[in-house]
Amino acid sequence: MTNRCSFCTKPAEEVDTLVAGAGVFICNECVDLCATVIAAKRTSGPTPRVPLWEQIDDLALLDHLPRIEAVRDQVDDDLHGWVAEARRRELSWDRIGAALGMKRQSAWERFAE
Repeated sequence: MTNRCSFCTKPAEEVDTLVAGAGVFICNECVDLCATVIAAKRTSGPTPRVPLWEQIDDLALLDHLPRIEAVRDQVDDDLHGWVAEARRRELSWDRIGAALGMKRQSAWERFAE
C-alpha cells in the first residue's frame, strides 16, 4: 500500500515530502496550506467550523468518499503495525485492549495474525 497524505490524499510519489504521524501523514503542500490558514486566523479571529460536506455539492461529496476510505485503510494498516510491535515486545492482549478502549478478546480478534 502506498503512503498518502491524510489531508489531500496525494500519494508520496506526487509530493516532495510526506511527514508521518501516529497513523496519519501530511505532505509539504498541506503543511504550507495549514500555515496559511493559521496565519490568516490570527488576523481575522475565530470563525465557526463548517463541515466540508456542507460546503460542497453532491458530486464533490461522492468524489471525496474514496479518498477518505484510502486514508482509513492507511490508518488501519498503521494501527495493525503498532499492535504487532506491541505483541513483539510481549505486551499482553489485556494491556493492548485497555490502551484501545476495548476488551482483551476484542483486541485479539481484530489484530491477531
